[in-house]
Amino acid sequence: MPETWSAKELLAAGWSEADLDWETAAERTAEALAQGDHTRAKDEAGKAVQIARASFEAFDPRLGTALANFGVCLNLSGGKDGGVSLLREAFEVWRSSGPWIARMDAPRMARSSLFHMRMEAQHRDTYRARWQLRWREMTDEAKERLAAQGHSPVDLGPSAAEALARWRRERPAMLNDTRKLMAAAFLLLVPDARRKDDSAKT
Repeated sequence: MPETWSAKELLAAGWSEADLDWETAAERTAEALAQGDHTRAKDEAGKAVQIARASFEAFDPRLGTALANFGVCLNLSGGKDGGVSLLREAFEVWRSSGPWIARMDAPRMARSSLFHMRMEAQHRDTYRARWQLRWREMTDEAKERLAAQGHSPVDLGPSAAEALARWRRERPAMLNDTRKLMAAAFLLLVPDARRKDDSAKT
């Protein structure tokens, strides 16, 4: 089940209710697709788009993921033209997300030993540079997946279940910038190009 956080915890982490509501809607979209419930998935994906458009910047990767997931849900519901348009818009959002990524703050090692926390503080720039590599990898992967999209809906049940399991397994325990990006990257539910190729052969 999606996690719950108090208003005090959100405020302390620099998160808003919109940040948490978007994450919940994106997670529920994946759940619904994993269960083959395309109607509920489209409703949840639509909520994520509404939240992102109202509360996030135009180059926030979470907006890109929300648009892509809604486009996927429209495709699966037979609304092919609108879905393709949203996937293109999603790619442009992810492509322009550099300024958003550049402002990200590397997570603090809250549960590390005192020694490791001191080392992190002394070498903060190096520590952040390592995280920047990881952030770029996630961003590049998302852009590649979006750029490879065709126009035909596929069965996303297995891949949505895998995405959801990965997100719940790897998401940070703390509310931070990395968690926002990981949610956008891991809960991006566009079909994998290799899965589409395998489907076409069978």
